Amino acid sequence: MLPIETFDQKQGGNVLYKALAHPLAAEALATLAARLAARGPVAVVDVDGILPALAALAPGLPPLADVFVQDVRTIGLPRAGSVTRPLTELGATRAPSVLIAAFDAARLAARLTPLLPAGAELATLDAARLPAAMLTNPARYLDRLNFATNFAFFRDADGLSTRLVTANYWSGYGAGALRLWLRLFDADGRVLATWEEPVAGDGAGIVIDSAAVRRRFGLPAFTGQLFLHAIGAAGHDVVKYALDTYSGTTGASLSCTHDANAWPAALYAGLPAPRPDERVLLWLQNSHAVPIPPGAVALGRMGAETAVAWPHAVAPFASVAIDCATLLPGLAWPAQIELSAGQHVVRPRYEVVRERRTHIAHVNVERTDLAPDPAIAALPAGLGRGFLLPFPVLPRGRFRTVVLPTPMATTQRSLPLRLDVFDPAGERVAAHVIGRLARDHACAIDLDTLLGPDALAAGGHAELVYDFRDGGEADGWLHALVRCADRRSGHEAETSFGAHMFNTLLTYKDEPQSYSGPPPGLSTRLFLRLGGDGMRAFTLLIYPASAPWRAQSETRLVLHDRAGRALADSPLAIACSGSALVFADAVFGAEALRAAGEGGYVIVRDTTCRLFGYHGLMNAAGGFSLDHMFGF
Repeated sequence: MLPIETFDQKQGGNVLYKALAHPLAAEALATLAARLAARGPVAVVDVDGILPALAALAPGLPPLADVFVQDVRTIGLPRAGSVTRPLTELGATRAPSVLIAAFDAARLAARLTPLLPAGAELATLDAARLPAAMLTNPARYLDRLNFATNFAFFRDADGLSTRLVTANYWSGYGAGALRLWLRLFDADGRVLATWEEPVAGDGAGIVIDSAAVRRRFGLPAFTGQLFLHAIGAAGHDVVKYALDTYSGTTGASLSCTHDANAWPAALYAGLPAPRPDERVLLWLQNSHAVPIPPGAVALGRMGAETAVAWPHAVAPFASVAIDCATLLPGLAWPAQIELSAGQHVVRPRYEVVRERRTHIAHVNVERTDLAPDPAIAALPAGLGRGFLLPFPVLPRGRFRTVVLPTPMATTQRSLPLRLDVFDPAGERVAAHVIGRLARDHACAIDLDTLLGPDALAAGGHAELVYDFRDGGEADGWLHALVRCADRRSGHEAETSFGAHMFNTLLTYKDEPQSYSGPPPGLSTRLFLRLGGDGMRAFTLLIYPASAPWRAQSETRLVLHDRAGRALADSPLAIACSGSALVFADAVFGAEALRAAGEGGYVIVRDTTCRLFGYHGLMNAAGGFSLDHMFGF
């Protein structure tokens, strides 16, 4: 396990981690480490306790002679293989170099210089700062907006390409000039290309297509990862995007996934075991400039509490496809796999391969900081059904829908659940008590077994909710994987997400969740990217309500071109507890979509309620994609 602090549910992302792990910072750290190593062992002044993370992420850091601390409560404690000494003893070190483990360290360096032994070299982490031109806030290096970054799975090989699509949502928070710094790594972690993309003004669309990148730089076929850094950001320190994987030849394969979550985690869950007719490949993509050691990553059946280690090292920034069946032979759908990742990778993708089709989805962070919350079983009536996990049911004449509840916290030993199914008008057409599922359950619910052949012919949605009639515990971190299959083509798509409370004035802890300001979150701004290349963009918008809310939404769909200009505006009313399946071309027409062009998009806006949405593309070859939408 890497000794790093990445993301905390209360405080958000750890800026120091991003400052150490940035690819350019990693290069500068390696140069600094080599310079210090040439002089011999190094003494470290570690007033902020960052040495363990620095030692883990800095390639080639020389042996430690001494570690000096300022807080008397930390004197004499082990740290990074040494025992800490008081800073007042700095002059006694015999190390030829002293490293201050801090950024913006000029003031501390000035204080310590008189205490240095004769001939000792003083260095600070300021030697590993990003170039000034890459800083949004040069006055404060560890400002989170200096590190608005993310990774993306990126491939242009074997007839498959990837397209990353987003918009300049930072402009809505006051950002001025914005540009993207990008670095593409191949499967071995080698740098294929580094470049910058200027971003146009307010709300401008952003498209980065692997086929175009490959042509631009004359690259061979590649499978790897793309690192993105937004310079000039405001409001958000994560690069949010939709990532499409598409077939440039037959069109048989098509899938989309959400952004990568930006911070590594110890555990991930929601990885499905393969069916007999398919392979499940876990894409393990090293997020750091140091190797993943052999055995540091492992897979195990969810609930078995045992795991099988991946016996190979993974090079810095490299990508490896692990066939889950090689580590867990005989494990089959609907069993689930838990990934012990040791904080080496951001939220990984997995690829399901069956015959000539493939689709990609992502796993989710498994929480290690949660405990069951007895209060959830006794929430007041004003919170109604409480936590809801809404998911789409595409038109059932063509699509089959299966839901698999997925434990997503290490303390979840049981999942007491019910499934409520709603038509587009908000009428509940079925309620199925699933019961109290064990952590190692293999219970996937096929909606075909609950609904008649004519039910939800035009689509609708369903919601997983807690149901305590058989006992059990809850923590509010309810997740599920939803797999949809095209009955005609056989193509499949899947998505996963977690539960929230929706559309109630009463609040519980941080629910109903709000993107900005305190809860309750009672408004909507969702991003729908358009298709292209003969693909139809669609969204299934759900109006979930924990308790009765407004009878209908007052939703607006606003079409924008790549420059961010609004071209058309269409109203939409969705019934409370109902849904709407919306195709962009049906709403705006082909001519308007042509005017929007590549990089055009739709914003789903509602100030009266919180909608939850899923988006995707459909093509003429029977391929389709599906994942949850993101907002800003």
